Amino acid sequence: MPRINPRQLKQNLRQGLYPIYVVTGDEPLLVQECCDSIREAARKQGFNERDLLHGEHNFDWGQLLSAAGSMSLFADKKVIELRLPGGKPGDKGSKALQEFAATANDDTLLLLVLPRLDRSQLNSKWVKALEAKGVLMQIWPVEAAEMPRWIHQRLRAAGLDAEPEAIQILSERVEGNLLAASQEIEKLKLLVQDSVVTADIMNNAVASSARYDVFGLIDKALAGDAAGAVRTLQGLRAEGVEAPIVLWAIAREIRTLLETQQKLAEGQPISRLVRIQKRQSLIQAACQRLRPRHLENFLMRARAVDNAIKGGKEMDPWAGLLELTLNLSGKRSI
Repeated sequence: MPRINPRQLKQNLRQGLYPIYVVTGDEPLLVQECCDSIREAARKQGFNERDLLHGEHNFDWGQLLSAAGSMSLFADKKVIELRLPGGKPGDKGSKALQEFAATANDDTLLLLVLPRLDRSQLNSKWVKALEAKGVLMQIWPVEAAEMPRWIHQRLRAAGLDAEPEAIQILSERVEGNLLAASQEIEKLKLLVQDSVVTADIMNNAVASSARYDVFGLIDKALAGDAAGAVRTLQGLRAEGVEAPIVLWAIAREIRTLLETQQKLAEGQPISRLVRIQKRQSLIQAACQRLRPRHLENFLMRARAVDNAIKGGKEMDPWAGLLELTLNLSGKRSI
């Protein structure tokens, strides 16, 4: 049975449903959209019942076979959605999945959702058994170089067109976060009607959302405006922006600065490395102010903040974000 990518899914579903779909990848938005498409196609074919199973630690794999064997009085077709966040079913899970594949039928559809599989997992007996009866869909992250094209395609699908610079602005702002890009495009659909999205419209649209004021924080820090950056950080917290969003933006900028410093040292011009002209001076100033060893230390600190966000007791996450904001601004302490 086929291995496909997300672009091929709609055509595949139009050709008829398979009893098994394995969706594997680490890009949440694309995984979610592909699963939505499979569920919708199943509903249209009379799969009106759905069992959701979470294959976490100590999962009872008997639940999978039990779900396959039990049907409601009100539905004769069922979707069993099994989420396997660890990606490895273990010996019991492997046997259960192979048994399920051996008895797969047209009245039960298995939707197995799990992280990206490595080569050894793709060659495992349980994957081979599922693949023999169904569809394996591998979802890959959108690389930074592909982001403008991806954003342009999404804009066109939403009935919008945009200037190249506007597309680049959104790409720079949400690089690596497809969900954020998708949400911005949904907002643009409300703001722009019968016109092209210009660079000014895109800048204003991005800046008008509290969730993306984190980029204002980043620009102030890059400019060395520690006081302004701290005020923005405090405002974000007061508005209810979650700490992981702020940490994502800061850590991404630190990694970008490290990469930019390396390429500048190799002789590449700032104009090639930073496409948005008004940010070139900000990045260049930050690269001159912060040495690679400083940035590497900031990344270590960012990992500690991430641990605190996830429940670690060594610091308050917002205190850690304040420290990172000051560090990025060129300050060692308040």
